[in-house]
Amino acid sequence: MKGNMKAIKIMLLVFVTVLSACTDPKTVAVAVQAKNAIQYTCSMHPQILEDHPGSCPICGMTLVKKSGQASEGAGISLNTVLEPVNGAVISSIKAIVPEQKEVSTTIPADGYLDFDTRTFNNIASRFSGRIEKLYIKYAFQKVHAGQRIFDIYSPDMVTAQQDLLYISKNSPQETGLLNAAKQKLLLQGMTIVQVNQVINTGKPFFSLPVYSAYEGHVHDMPHNQMDGAATTTPSDLTNNLPLTIKEGMYVQKGQTLFNVVNPHMLWAIIKIDRSAIASLKLNQRVKITLPDLSGKTFFGKVNFIEPVLQNGDKTTSIRVYLDNMDHELKVNSLVKAEIQTGQATGLWIPRSALVDLGRTQIVWLKNGAAYHVRQVNTGIINGPEIQITKGLAITDSLASNAQYLTDSESFIKMQTHE
Repeated sequence: MKGNMKAIKIMLLVFVTVLSACTDPKTVAVAVQAKNAIQYTCSMHPQILEDHPGSCPICGMTLVKKSGQASEGAGISLNTVLEPVNGAVISSIKAIVPEQKEVSTTIPADGYLDFDTRTFNNIASRFSGRIEKLYIKYAFQKVHAGQRIFDIYSPDMVTAQQDLLYISKNSPQETGLLNAAKQKLLLQGMTIVQVNQVINTGKPFFSLPVYSAYEGHVHDMPHNQMDGAATTTPSDLTNNLPLTIKEGMYVQKGQTLFNVVNPHMLWAIIKIDRSAIASLKLNQRVKITLPDLSGKTFFGKVNFIEPVLQNGDKTTSIRVYLDNMDHELKVNSLVKAEIQTGQATGLWIPRSALVDLGRTQIVWLKNGAAYHVRQVNTGIINGPEIQITKGLAITDSLASNAQYLTDSESFIKMQTHE
């Protein structure tokens, strides 16, 4: 009996000793510290675990922190975690700061090349008749000033020449009538050389040569006697169809037969979004590049701003006159333009750091371990950057990708409840 009592006392003493050790604050602190200690491991040999940085004893690689440790969440309070997700987000996304600087502002735009209509010169028939010989064989054929382009038989011109011959033979002293007959032929398109030749030879031109007064490329014009002929616009002048004017065809007085265009002068039609019209002015420098001509850059200026919208177009067109003496530029080629509009000073951030909610624009401002929403006012958009006029300071830190932090299925709530 005495032996049993002695054993019970010994067991009670051991239990009290163990219990006191477990409740000792120092022992608990050591246990928590051991639990929260950062461990380092090798990315190639995960079985290696160390409590300090160093190198792997197997491969020699630098040890890295083991993921999923409790210490990784240090610094994030419970209040931060419990904030509503429509106004605050916990994220490790890269943070940036606004940049105070002066930048050259530009307007990016697209467009195309077209003929400069200021160089359009029509060749029209000054009298009715039948084309006997045509020296223009295809569209875009080059002609020079004074070059013979076709021969035409005109009963009216033959009659006018015969009147001149009659006066010169029968009434040479009537200088008034003689000069009037000459002037009539000159006004109808004959040259002074041809008129003198008629008088000297005493024979009229039954097939009258017609010469070009312009230099350039010939563009075909639809014949108004052809069935279904449509009205010609500048863009129609680039067709490669056979000429509609044929030998033996009758033409009317005043009918346009050909259009001679100077290929050395083109213009770029640039489409400008209406949001950028306010900063657009004449004579601003324009840089033009063509996707088809890699490495080629052309410079010009805003020569003309169209005052109206064409056919419901939501953009405004500008014209940039270009020199094409080397024939590198081709009509209807697509171009990209950068219009330099001046200088702007202010706070600038990447456009990816801002979210446009329609009536408001917001950024995600970093505050400790979380990002909080902040409403801002924006100014000029310059390529990948946007100007912030209100709502940010140069010392603020914000998320580099605001859209990434925005929940598409919820609404953004700011402190102003807007």
